[in-house]
Amino acid sequence: MVYWGFTFIATIGAFFLVRHLAACWQLTALSGISPSYCAVESVDPSNLPDFNGAGIPNSFPFEGSGTEMELPQWDGGSRINIAFFGLRGGEINKGDCPACMDTIIVMTVDPVTKTAGMLSIPRDMWTNIPGYGYTRINTAWTIGEASKLPGGGPRLAMKTVSQFIGVPVDYYVQVDFGTFVSFINMIGGVDVYVNERMVLDPAGPGLDHFVLTPGDFRHLTGQRALAYARCRDGAKGCSGGDFGRAKRQQQVILAIRDKVLDPTYFPKLLAQAPQLYAEFSSGIHTNMPLEDALKLTMLIKDIPIEDIKQGVIDINMAVPTTVMVNGVQASVLRPVPDMIRILRDEIFIPGGPLSPLAQGDAATLMQADAARIRITNNTNTADLDERTANFLTAQGMQVAEHGVPTGASDQTVLILYSPKLYALRYLIDTFGIMGSNHIIIKSDPTATIDIEIRIGEDWVSKLPAGY
Repeated sequence: MVYWGFTFIATIGAFFLVRHLAACWQLTALSGISPSYCAVESVDPSNLPDFNGAGIPNSFPFEGSGTEMELPQWDGGSRINIAFFGLRGGEINKGDCPACMDTIIVMTVDPVTKTAGMLSIPRDMWTNIPGYGYTRINTAWTIGEASKLPGGGPRLAMKTVSQFIGVPVDYYVQVDFGTFVSFINMIGGVDVYVNERMVLDPAGPGLDHFVLTPGDFRHLTGQRALAYARCRDGAKGCSGGDFGRAKRQQQVILAIRDKVLDPTYFPKLLAQAPQLYAEFSSGIHTNMPLEDALKLTMLIKDIPIEDIKQGVIDINMAVPTTVMVNGVQASVLRPVPDMIRILRDEIFIPGGPLSPLAQGDAATLMQADAARIRITNNTNTADLDERTANFLTAQGMQVAEHGVPTGASDQTVLILYSPKLYALRYLIDTFGIMGSNHIIIKSDPTATIDIEIRIGEDWVSKLPAGY
């Protein structure tokens, strides 16, 4: 009886175990939808979009969004993070990707320290979209919509951004271009400081043509502010590509803040908030309740502009490369996690990273890192390594070794053997390193030094006089 009782119980247990493994199988692709008890977001493969060689969906086999998300509750006193998404727009039959995200900005506000920050993420960042593997980050919204996940595109976009930068995302805001234009016109335009000559035509080639000259503030109405924020064409003077555009977008956001919080406008806008919220609701998509939006507005009003940190994940934190997508090469940006983590901590953690090193200026942080430095002279200037060592020693660095030249080089290269990130950041600024391809991360706990500087010809003219 004991034997058969044990056998019966084991058989029942094995049945449920095998059934669960079969129903919730994830190791290989299977058709059908997993039961709800699998505790994963189920996806019908027939609903997924077809991707072209650039990793962008060709078509959208769906109508409408997934189930709406539940509205989160904010207590008004905790740090709050909001993701702002700008969708590309366009027409599917012309090869556009209307639901791909052209703009990704995460804003954080800390009610306790009365500080805020903005972090822009490039649309071509190569990252893991939860449940779907690696692709461009800007396709997260499209995939979430096409898969008809709970919360649709907004939820998957929030999860992807949260996982990428390592901070929770509480709310999202997606504003249509038409609503953006209408709102700026309603507040009477914005003023932005222009630092480069730009030629813009927001209504189309040759239409509403205007020129921005560097060195002064320019008043921009809705369409022109949108053109300024979206421009990335170097031929029009919009330098920096997507990185430069991200900086201009943050500039416009702060200009809107300045205009809205102007004593002339703020009382009027606050009194009309419910009506304005209803008027623009068709073009503003968010999971933020009006009450939280009002609390956030009152909080931001008391944060000085100098306490709003700005950051853009740029070429120093992402390496341009090509990957194979559906058998076709696509240009993407591979992140440099250690560099992105430093920027993230500066914006999302009061006072910077949570360590004693976070207190002080760049030189103080570098000195506290106590990094051991090796200098290798890859130039035709015989004593450049000795002079550079004297210069760095005067700054408080520990030059421990002189390396054997590895070959003539035009550009200086930094090699990081251990996580001395403040020292690395200081050297990047000191040597004027442009591009992550001149920063090599080679973790080696047995190395006798922390950072190696392979000096290139570009440093000859940068070394301060007297060394």
